[in-house]
Amino acid sequence: MVKKEETLTRKLIRVALPISAQSLISTSLNLVDNLMVGHLGETELAAVGLSTQFSFIFWMVLFGFVGGTITYMSQFYGKNDMASIRRVTGIAITIAFCIGLAFFSVSFFAPDVVLGIYTNIPEVIDMGRPFMRTLSFIFLTWSIVVPLTAALKATQQTSLPLKISIVVFGTNTALGIILINGFFGAPRMGIMGAAVANVTSKCLELLLFLIVIFVKRNVVAGPIREFFGWTRGLFARVLANAVPTMANESLWGIGISLYNAAYGRVGVTEVAAVQASNTIHNMFSVACFSIGDAMLILCGEHLGRGELDKAREAARRILRMAVVVGLIAGAGVILTAKPLAGLYNLTAAGSRDAVLILLIYGAVLFVKIHNSTILTGALRAGGDTRVGLAIDLGSVYFVGVPMAFLGALAFHLPIYFVVLLVQAEELVKFFFMRWRFRKEVWIRDLVEDL
Repeated sequence: MVKKEETLTRKLIRVALPISAQSLISTSLNLVDNLMVGHLGETELAAVGLSTQFSFIFWMVLFGFVGGTITYMSQFYGKNDMASIRRVTGIAITIAFCIGLAFFSVSFFAPDVVLGIYTNIPEVIDMGRPFMRTLSFIFLTWSIVVPLTAALKATQQTSLPLKISIVVFGTNTALGIILINGFFGAPRMGIMGAAVANVTSKCLELLLFLIVIFVKRNVVAGPIREFFGWTRGLFARVLANAVPTMANESLWGIGISLYNAAYGRVGVTEVAAVQASNTIHNMFSVACFSIGDAMLILCGEHLGRGELDKAREAARRILRMAVVVGLIAGAGVILTAKPLAGLYNLTAAGSRDAVLILLIYGAVLFVKIHNSTILTGALRAGGDTRVGLAIDLGSVYFVGVPMAFLGALAFHLPIYFVVLLVQAEELVKFFFMRWRFRKEVWIRDLVEDL
């Protein structure tokens, strides 16, 4: 009996839902951390929010580089070439760990230099310094976990990272509550409790990934020589695709971080409002952004098999779904803005600012989801990374960053007006992303001759 081919919708649900759920858990973790820290006061929330900007940049660097390697992993999966998937994973781990070591060194040995980029408020820097040093150890664990996660996703085992994330979420939340508040005889550590809980849970995450893949003999596991036995040609091809995506995400992350540098010079209340609203907004948006990851995996599989028409149709249908999901999520942000902002221990002014920022975020969320899905899904599935880089960074640095600094420092506008001005970058990006998607330059098989 011939096995019926899985429909696109069913496959999208099977692949995308666990990715979305994992992203939702990760953002829920940030929300819980923010709520626990925000309960301590606006200065504590501002210190933690600005201290984590460096780790945010590292995450974007890592996400970008590994995202570029998933293009090859997913296309090799379409050809059922597991040995090549392991080699690409080994390339990703090697490069990622070198980058992680560099970020760890800067964060651990020079936190004042980093914090000074984002704020000139002395109490925020003093409070953020030890927090940043402790948190720096996650750079080393992420460097291994993220490439292994990519290999599992590319082989469409998206439920495994989800299950591990659930354990990590529970561990971090429990430890955070205990250490921040000093429950059950533990010392009351304040924001340092959040840092210790975060590092401990991330070490557990690494251990679980190693057990699930190598001890349990997952299909991704194999001889160590396969992970590090790359050919010069494969290494060069992977880097040629991954470096533009790494540059894209890292420079985009720096651009978003510069927004926070502008906000961080307005005042503690404004910084706290932005941090609170960003965390709430991420609760709704990050799971939606995962649709782009699913498009990359599914379209990459079709492209690797030479099924170009199927890749084209899949991308169009997934993009339509993404816009609908973005509209629904945006409505959710708008409807829940006031009650969710009320969970934070903000002043009346801070709470008002947070609600207004959330209303802005909700109104433009579907545009962000549209842009992200094309960039991380279609363009990266076919290796069209350089044009994606130009569109993404051009919008951020020529529109968003100037708007942030002009609004905050030149015109001294209210923080919600500054955030509104910054959203112009997404509108500009929308038109260029539509143009590139319709040109269909990205529809190509990258591993045909490997």
